Amino acid sequence: MNNFCRATLSAVLIAALGNAAACSKADNAPPVATASFQSNRTRVAQGSPVDLTYRFVVAPGAQVAGNYRVFVHVKNADGQLIWGDDHDPSVPTSQWKPGQTIEYTRTKFVPVYPYVGEATVWLGLHRDSDRLPLQGPDAADRDKPEREYKVGTLTIMTGAENIFVIKKNGWYPAEYDDANLGGGFQWTQKVAVFDFPNPRKNVAFYLEYDARPDMFPGQPQQITIYAGTEVVQTFTANNPALSIRLIEIPAATLGGGEMAEIRIELDKTFVPAKMPSGGTDTRELGIRVYHAYVETR
Repeated sequence: MNNFCRATLSAVLIAALGNAAACSKADNAPPVATASFQSNRTRVAQGSPVDLTYRFVVAPGAQVAGNYRVFVHVKNADGQLIWGDDHDPSVPTSQWKPGQTIEYTRTKFVPVYPYVGEATVWLGLHRDSDRLPLQGPDAADRDKPEREYKVGTLTIMTGAENIFVIKKNGWYPAEYDDANLGGGFQWTQKVAVFDFPNPRKNVAFYLEYDARPDMFPGQPQQITIYAGTEVVQTFTANNPALSIRLIEIPAATLGGGEMAEIRIELDKTFVPAKMPSGGTDTRELGIRVYHAYVETR
């Protein structure tokens, strides 16, 4: 065989092996479910809340061994991660049944991130490094070995039109949690007050917070929300997980002034340094607030 033939044969073999490798990366495993996504707003402002609805229709004959988490990646036009919403589905995947529809809604705050424009929402199911095959709205995603599926888009805008909330007193300086992509938190004191320009309309007040019920065994904190001088809601801080409370406030309770006020009052606080676990933190702490957001209705 002459050198030309050997070179030609080598090129053919290399091309064939390359094609075989490319084909081997295609995901031919049957999808366990069809995934989809919706939001209550297609245009979302930085710093504002958005309701995200996830839907999984389990495939006929599908069965998932073990519990997988949902990963959600919101990426900018360059494919860079802006923020995420990784979570456990409302029904553990080990309990999914063929033909079943799992649908649930989560409220998330859009982080204040230096990006404005269209963002793409990607979704998948993972456990450690293992990912399950799904069917998303884009059929082309079925051939992607990374098993990350494009399920929708959001248009991200600046927060210029958001109602500006001013924290007046009862707040400790901001702290940051590496696990909370997109923002930090502030501890309240026993009473924490903020005000905002009075829109003279009904408003919705979103309070995203967590608490330390372990510091008050059997007697968790009671949180009372005031608008002006009126109580608008009282509830128990008995959940250590991050929670969002939505409180509707009538315009009449905001008063007639240029500025309106909302007050958070706790029936009890704790000082870490005085607790059995000890420490050096002598602050009187209430709850951790991640977002306090007001919008008109």
